[in-house]
Amino acid sequence: MAMAADLLRLSRSTQPKLSFSNGTKLKVDRFDLIQRRRRRRFCCRPRSVPGFVLFNSLETRSVSQESSLQVPKQKPKDSSVLLDVNGMMCGGCVSRVKSIISSDERVDSVVVNLLTETAAIKLKQGVIESETVESVAESIAQRVTDCGFTAKRRVSGLGIGENVRKWKEMLKKKEELLVKSRNRVAFAWTLVALCCGSHAAHILHSLGIHISHGSILEVLHSSYVKGGLALAALLGPGRGLLVDGLLAFKKGSPNMNSLVGFGSIAAFIISAVSLLNPGLEWDASFFDEPVMLLGFVLLGRSLEEKARIRASSDMNELLSLISTQSRLVITSSDTESSADSVLCSDAICIEVPSDDIRVGDMVLVLPGETIPVDGRVLAGRSVVDESMLTGESLPVFKEKGLTVSAGTINWDGPLRIKATSTGSNSTISKIVRMVEDAQGQEAPVQRLADAIAGPFVYSIMTLSAATFAFWYYAGSHIFPDVLLNDIAGPDGDPLLLSLKLAVDVLVVSCPCALGLATPTAILVGTSLGARQGLLIRGGDVLERLASVDHVAFDKTGTLTEGKPTVSSVASFAYDEPEILQIAAAVERTATHPIAKAIVKKAESLNLAFPETRGQLVEPGFGTLAEVNGRLVAVGKLEWVNERFQIKARPSDLMNLEHAVMHKSSSPSNYSKTVVYVGREGEGVVGAIGISDSLRNDAESTVSRLQQKGIKTILISGDREEAVATIAKTVGIGHEFVNASMAPQQKSTVISTLQTAGHHIAMVGDGINDAPSLALADVGIALQTEAQETAASDAASIILLGNKLSQVVDALDLAQATMAKVYQNLSWAVAYNAVAIPIAAGVLLPQYDFAMTPSLSGGLMALSSIFVVTNSLLLRLHGSKKIRKNNLAKFSQMPAAPN
Repeated sequence: MAMAADLLRLSRSTQPKLSFSNGTKLKVDRFDLIQRRRRRRFCCRPRSVPGFVLFNSLETRSVSQESSLQVPKQKPKDSSVLLDVNGMMCGGCVSRVKSIISSDERVDSVVVNLLTETAAIKLKQGVIESETVESVAESIAQRVTDCGFTAKRRVSGLGIGENVRKWKEMLKKKEELLVKSRNRVAFAWTLVALCCGSHAAHILHSLGIHISHGSILEVLHSSYVKGGLALAALLGPGRGLLVDGLLAFKKGSPNMNSLVGFGSIAAFIISAVSLLNPGLEWDASFFDEPVMLLGFVLLGRSLEEKARIRASSDMNELLSLISTQSRLVITSSDTESSADSVLCSDAICIEVPSDDIRVGDMVLVLPGETIPVDGRVLAGRSVVDESMLTGESLPVFKEKGLTVSAGTINWDGPLRIKATSTGSNSTISKIVRMVEDAQGQEAPVQRLADAIAGPFVYSIMTLSAATFAFWYYAGSHIFPDVLLNDIAGPDGDPLLLSLKLAVDVLVVSCPCALGLATPTAILVGTSLGARQGLLIRGGDVLERLASVDHVAFDKTGTLTEGKPTVSSVASFAYDEPEILQIAAAVERTATHPIAKAIVKKAESLNLAFPETRGQLVEPGFGTLAEVNGRLVAVGKLEWVNERFQIKARPSDLMNLEHAVMHKSSSPSNYSKTVVYVGREGEGVVGAIGISDSLRNDAESTVSRLQQKGIKTILISGDREEAVATIAKTVGIGHEFVNASMAPQQKSTVISTLQTAGHHIAMVGDGINDAPSLALADVGIALQTEAQETAASDAASIILLGNKLSQVVDALDLAQATMAKVYQNLSWAVAYNAVAIPIAAGVLLPQYDFAMTPSLSGGLMALSSIFVVTNSLLLRLHGSKKIRKNNLAKFSQMPAAPN
């Protein structure tokens, strides 16, 4: 450990120049000397620029590249709060809730989602140090509740069973509300039929059908009966709507219900006053208008709620993949747990909640059951449906030693699985959690809608009052012919005309369409992406991805399979096994694919690993460790050569490389990489040839991107010859090839393109790609074996299917989603810009056309329905993609023998 502690004093630079002599002094003295010369410490986290990463359970410290010495920082406390907010009806409500929360000085930022009825809040760090998150959350929730919206903090960290139960309860509650909404619609339209029944005879008469006026029609024609029906509509099906609107207005946050409520009440009051005070000679009895208005609004609301539930059905399907119960296998300590039999004779199966399963437990999964945990197959053979996680349409064969993921479905045979991650840490739980978070992230374009929706209601109320004033005091005198329109009544009453037009303006406006335009499309898009194996972290990611014009690829593990193998070994003076032995000892705990290939080759030859201490990894360069008391470096030629004072002659290094490449017999579509091995006191002592095959879909992916007009770039830390070969194979031009790149140099390429005004997506898979993934406009990581890596942590999109073609799928989905967003916003803005002036009577003088309040209410309802339905059309994009993939899969299957 003393040796490891001394290694912390190593300096950090772009090309570290650490030299080690072959003196007789202790290693501690040598490192103390280096520390006095450099006076700097270093460390690296996955997302930082390249530096050494310390293993062997040593303390990791994070220091910026520019700093000389800093005290290690603790991980900041979680400062995020999620509130469930009920009572939001439109974009105006969203804006109001956002302003209420933002006005709290403890809040750093907030995102409010109308569709999921949530508010994601980020608190200032100083607040967390002085107050608890719970107390701040409860305080903010109470403040929102006091302003007319029911808010409650959502408790995180619950078990998967509890999370699924709460989600099902919320879904059940929504379905119950939908049933009540349908009952209200049925009641409301019964009243509409009765109220308009008196007009039936007139309509039939105009069609040439003559019926006698019976007593029932005479009763329905009575103004008092119509007044009673209108009152029943207001106090019956429309009561909740009116009360909510009036309370919202009273608390200073008027919403769409406020507009509809004011319009309905105004129409009823004016009609009642006109009926009960005939001496006023208003002749303004139009009781049928509030009844029809409420009927249309409630019908539209019911259809909208149904469409919203459909929009979230993809999330319901994801949640249905979470198994809350598991079949725990208990065997006696005398039984070999890794036996080939799926269930030993003395084993006992106990059904327990999935939250009670721990890492290392054994679980039995029968055919047809959902796999409850991530794990590795210990016994059994079967095929597993992974389509909901990876987008892979065909089942995947599983046997002993292969990994399985929670949420996938076992088809054929029983499997005994050893749990590797459980509960909220399982793959499907993380996916659901990330999709929920993504749907709470607003796209930047939503800010435009929020800016409009905020003052929208007050503006409409002001415009309605102005409409009444204009037509009553001036318009009917300037344009006297407008009084001949049916909207002014049989006697051409200017008061009736002005009131109806003012009510039209109130009810035809639709802030709800503005509020739903972006969230509905983002909800459908992110859920659809999850079903296709695309884990997208937010609506803002979709917007950035849709505008990408350059896609940069890493080579190893991205364009290539990421499963390299050792193809040759060469050395100046040592046997191949000895070179492999010391190289594998150094790379033993490293996670890079090349390191795993070296260790695997050594294990296949049954080589013993010598004692290793103080391993240090510098991403993008190599690995350094003390093996049998001597420092050994494995990595790039320049980096390894500079670790030691003894330098190999250039001619010897060239001969060594030629020897390795000559021994390698890899096909032409393989990437060939040379890794050098150096040892203290000797310098470079050998080289190892590594081969990695090109992904099957690499060439087609690059071609499809180029057909879309997107430029493709290759950025790799590998040597120039290997990178150029891969670039030529996949079709990337030599001017877009960047080889021998250190991680910070990759970031420089990305930032240079961004400075030139380009939008960049970076595709990678390893720790050395993490800085570039974090810096790019959109970072895309390929996930292997359902494991989290530095790359997946830094990325904005994770390709769960580990297929390069998913890059194009993600781009297509982003473009389709943003197209729906822009269509929705354009419709919402255009609808209000056109409908409101028409409702105010702008066409009345010239074209003798005016809306009735009931028609205005119907159009308002249809506006919201259009937005939600248009977003649902995104599902056709997903269905078309799935059908196309299925056809491609089956076309590649071999024909059955005759």
